[in-house]
Amino acid sequence: MAALPEIDLASPLQFVINAAAGSSDARAKREVVEAALQAGGRRGDLLFCSPAELSCVSHQAAARAIATRTAVVAIGGDGTLNTVAQAAHAAGCAMGVVPQGTFNYFARTHGIPENPADAVRQLLCSVPTPVQVAGINERVFLVNTSLGLYPDLLQDREAFKARFGRSRWVAFLAACATLLRAQRRLRLHIEMGGQAREVQTLTLFVGNNRLQLQQFGAEPDDTLAGTPGDGSMAALVLRPIGTLSMLGLMLHGAMGRLGEAAGVERFEFEHLVVRPTLPQGRRGVKVAFDGEVTMMRAPLDIRVLTKPLYLLKPARDAALIIDARACAEGTAP
Repeated sequence: MAALPEIDLASPLQFVINAAAGSSDARAKREVVEAALQAGGRRGDLLFCSPAELSCVSHQAAARAIATRTAVVAIGGDGTLNTVAQAAHAAGCAMGVVPQGTFNYFARTHGIPENPADAVRQLLCSVPTPVQVAGINERVFLVNTSLGLYPDLLQDREAFKARFGRSRWVAFLAACATLLRAQRRLRLHIEMGGQAREVQTLTLFVGNNRLQLQQFGAEPDDTLAGTPGDGSMAALVLRPIGTLSMLGLMLHGAMGRLGEAAGVERFEFEHLVVRPTLPQGRRGVKVAFDGEVTMMRAPLDIRVLTKPLYLLKPARDAALIIDARACAEGTAP
């Protein structure tokens, strides 16, 4: 494994913030970050940008982080974290996270507080730690990727949030609406471990996050050396079912027992190739990853990436804890 990125405590952290500069949201985020930096005796560059500018700003911040031996920090929801992770992973710099999403599976899995002020304070004395990331074609993802019904669910969820606000109950209601009108079936040719098979499904969901799978009640049995998010990933295949069975599926999902529902298949893997049957003349398929939806060209190559993401996490062993305390007290060399 490559050496961990160095962090120069004198270099300003590069905060990438998905918010229009001057907005009330931007002002609130600025106040939180600046207060934590002042209390910790650290410096930071706050880079506000629109969603259209996010990728460019993220790559610029990651390049600056490498040049000045510091970290890039993402402030936002799953989509923002994913975009910044693309840049940090490509550059090989350390990355910090201040989560502001609905579920925050990535942050919660890695012990990052959901409260923004607490998250900033913690990352100031955290150390780069290699964590598993996955890829679909050329795209990195942190939590999950999917095709079929699940991307439709995400688009419905955004529409519900725009109308009713951001909450986990709104997300659940959007999921119910999507499931009850599910009709479209996918025909997939799946290749895994030298074997191939044909599958008809409403959705193929791939999870790189054990916490999310546990909350679904859909974590597969340990059939590989690593668990999902720690050496392997998990796939869920939802077979075509009728409306009554779909209601039962929704109930199982709400109770965190999706793995017990009829028509749900679970398995683990490290590398999967998916070839969907597409209409004549069409080469792309709708794919979701970490809450974002886009079109991708088939076939879809999904794998655990060899190169990790260097995430700022709390120090674990005694020597690192001593260094972290020295950092907090301003006595680090």
